Amino acid sequence: MQLLVAGYRMSKLDQIKAPIQAEMELFEGKFKLAMKSSAPLLDKITHYIVKRKGKQIRPMFVFLSAHVTGEVTEKTYRAGILIELLHTATLVHDDVVDDSNERRGFFSLNAIWKNKIAVLVGDFLLSKGLLLSTQAGDYRLLEIVTNAVKLMSEGELLQIEKARRLDIVEEVYFEIIKRKTASLIASCCACGASSNGSSEETIQIMTDFGEKIGIAFQIKDDLFDYENSHLIGKPTGIDIKEQKMTLPLIYALNNTDPSTKKAIIRIVKNNNNDPKKVAEVIDFVNKSGGLPYATQKMNEHKDAALDMLKAFPESKYKTSLIDLVNFTVERTH
Repeated sequence: MQLLVAGYRMSKLDQIKAPIQAEMELFEGKFKLAMKSSAPLLDKITHYIVKRKGKQIRPMFVFLSAHVTGEVTEKTYRAGILIELLHTATLVHDDVVDDSNERRGFFSLNAIWKNKIAVLVGDFLLSKGLLLSTQAGDYRLLEIVTNAVKLMSEGELLQIEKARRLDIVEEVYFEIIKRKTASLIASCCACGASSNGSSEETIQIMTDFGEKIGIAFQIKDDLFDYENSHLIGKPTGIDIKEQKMTLPLIYALNNTDPSTKKAIIRIVKNNNNDPKKVAEVIDFVNKSGGLPYATQKMNEHKDAALDMLKAFPESKYKTSLIDLVNFTVERTH
């Protein structure tokens, strides 16, 4: 849904961002400063990163969580910068690990400057985040975010380990995405609450809230792999080609006969680059009820997250946070 405002179309995300627009604009300036380096090549690369920023959903979670639980402070800005620095560092390293040449429709750093420089840039961003926190004495924020990075690494390794067999149970799947995806969004919400001096009890509520959203967010990504590419702006079957076990596929495999299960796993293992074979897997998942099941699970986690917000008073920030939660499961890419 789009709203016509002063002669231009305001997207749903712009509407959600409206109550924190001033904070987000100030944040952008502070983030650019945090990325600066005296090394010309590094400064050129960080400028390339800033110019190609994404939707900035994670900083939005930080600022909205801070407003819902209290007030935005200078520490809230540092929390947002810390999250973005460490998140960007993990994305840069992920592209190297995955040998990916694209990020958000643009060339990845490793595609332009090769792996060695990309890894060093990731290390630089990581160190900038650590320095920012230690110099300001934001040790609680640092604890929250570095724990998320640890969980993300563990989740990635767990996924690699389990992907060798391509026969994981739903419980393991949720453990992987809880660490790999949900931990970062949980840390955004926890940092927002922590930045304004909220109690540990409130910080835990916001951590659990963010984790539920993160799980719903990942399931939505899983669903994209089985939907029409012209609707979502990305090719389908990517996860199958990368031999990733997504929730729709796990459900479909666990609810079919042994011979079909074996045949589908064989395709994912050995024929994942054959478009016709990948289409067979997509068709199998669609016919097996994998998509409605995954959608139901996604909505369960979204609803659980929204229930947690009932503990906080009504405000325009809470409304925007609710809208942002809904956006994560309604987005088209």
